[in-house]
Amino acid sequence: MQKAYKLLAIQEGISNNEAKVMIDAGLVSVGGQRVMLARGLLKESAKFKVTKLAKPVKIFEDENIIAVNKPPFITSQKIAEMFKFPLLNRLDKETSGVIMLYKNDDFQQRAIREFSQNRVKKTYLAIVKGIVCENLTINQPLTTIKTRSGAFAKIDLKNGKSAITHIAPIAVEGKKSLLKVDIETGRTHQIRVHLASSGFGVLGDEKYAKSNSNRLHLHSLRTKIFDYEFYAEPSREFFNQGFNEIDKTILKMV
Repeated sequence: MQKAYKLLAIQEGISNNEAKVMIDAGLVSVGGQRVMLARGLLKESAKFKVTKLAKPVKIFEDENIIAVNKPPFITSQKIAEMFKFPLLNRLDKETSGVIMLYKNDDFQQRAIREFSQNRVKKTYLAIVKGIVCENLTINQPLTTIKTRSGAFAKIDLKNGKSAITHIAPIAVEGKKSLLKVDIETGRTHQIRVHLASSGFGVLGDEKYAKSNSNRLHLHSLRTKIFDYEFYAEPSREFFNQGFNEIDKTILKMV
């Protein structure tokens, strides 16, 4: 047995520090499972797969807004740095899909009012553990706790803020389901917490579902704000859990 980062460094011909960075970024897997701890022990025969960071793709731009299809493993702040405009919304580092940046303060203020009044429509795709056969609405208030290791959300019936999630099955494969997820509110980790609490944890969600995969299978598919509507094509690797035959034209109608 040897520490994961040392084995990766040997396999890839890189320094130990570079290997640690790659593992901490969530880019390394063994047998389809992400390596979570750089110092975790693995067999010396372990074969690593390193995910290459995909490039963000601009979906739309005008005088007010830029919409980008964000790949997983890139932070929202990094997107802002790359496109040189401030963020209008955020996605978790491991979540892919529509992310927006604003280009002037007047548009930002108008957009903030839309968000605060829950008039921004957001649709996600999620691949989850378990068989979902019917539509379901989860109305469970959430509280966010900030820690040194990052934000953590939990259901809090007494003091939590309103959080409403609607889910609808698109396809079932084995014991996994591909879901359409619409959220009325935008609480921290709302989809992940609500789905995990309902017994349908998102694949790859270590924090709430204790699920290990090559990535978090959560994708921001469509966002509507004012007269804008942005659609972010899911990548092929998003569907590597048995849904490769999904017709992309169906997703555009979701």
